Amino acid sequence: MLFGALALVLALLDPHPWASYRRWLQVPTLGGLLGLMLAIQGIRDSGLVQHAAGALVARVHSLRALGLLLVTTTALLATVLTNDVSLFLIVPLTLTIGTLSNLPVARMAVLEALAVNAGSTLSPIGNPQNLLLWQHSQLPFLHFALAMLPVATVLFALVAVLALAWLPKGRMTLQPALVDGHPVGARLATGSLLALGLMVLAMENGLALTGAVTLVAAYALVARQVLGRIDWLLLATFAAIFLGLGHFAALPLIQHGLDRLAPDRPLTLFISGIAISQVISNVPATVLLLGHAHDAIALAVAVNVGGAGLAIGSLANLIALRLAKQPQGLRLFHRVSVPFLVMSAPLAYVVWRWMG
Repeated sequence: MLFGALALVLALLDPHPWASYRRWLQVPTLGGLLGLMLAIQGIRDSGLVQHAAGALVARVHSLRALGLLLVTTTALLATVLTNDVSLFLIVPLTLTIGTLSNLPVARMAVLEALAVNAGSTLSPIGNPQNLLLWQHSQLPFLHFALAMLPVATVLFALVAVLALAWLPKGRMTLQPALVDGHPVGARLATGSLLALGLMVLAMENGLALTGAVTLVAAYALVARQVLGRIDWLLLATFAAIFLGLGHFAALPLIQHGLDRLAPDRPLTLFISGIAISQVISNVPATVLLLGHAHDAIALAVAVNVGGAGLAIGSLANLIALRLAKQPQGLRLFHRVSVPFLVMSAPLAYVVWRWMG
């Protein structure tokens, strides 16, 4: 609502031609996001991921091994199903396991929030900021992923070490039927996996909007319930962020201020991206800096690393904490996430600059 109000106020006080609003709205990115949301919701509704995750955890008997498995699964899912969807699948599963065992759910929620940020860093479709930067830069999918691989590796390695050090020792026994009880809709799962692959190909070739319209029509014909279950409000939120902050960043005073940050210098951009993410979250930070960063990968590194630290650094953090609903969850998150950012930021920067 705030970003929508900002867009409306700026449109009234500083009107521009329609072409400017279309550019700020990032229509190809929104189209790509819609197409991905449809395919991912189809995969989620099919029960495929829930079934696979349940089958895995039901066969692990060590608390640390189970915690590391959940963290790894969260990160891997985030690379293909986006960070928020990964959390919507794994955090409820973690809560279920927690009611049947001595798994420390509050710690796992923090670890899964950090893991989802690490995993989504790798993929152009892992989170909204990567999707925006990928479409804006028009880099090949594999080129973007390989460029982000060093940073994603550092972040995930730190999360894995934290999980092993923080989770208690001990054994745990679960009956598979208590966790692995999800039926799988094979036709919806197969079709949605195919839709996800086709959507990525469409975006790779600059046909994001065409791909999204095609998927909307296809799901309307064969799986209309999927259309009703995707998060339309989330899509509207990103549209408001893109439009409001895109216009805001184009104001002469803001342009001058952002230029003085010298975002063409890698270290300055890295620090600015992290700092701004801590105040307004990493997706709005990406929109704000987009027109001033000459290197899309450098900006992607900054805002992805900036997802840790304060909870507002990434919407994924807030989603994880909201889903877990643990007492003192926010305090526990900051006790871990702020030191995690302090440790991961210099390591990620050094590795990225060295391997880049």
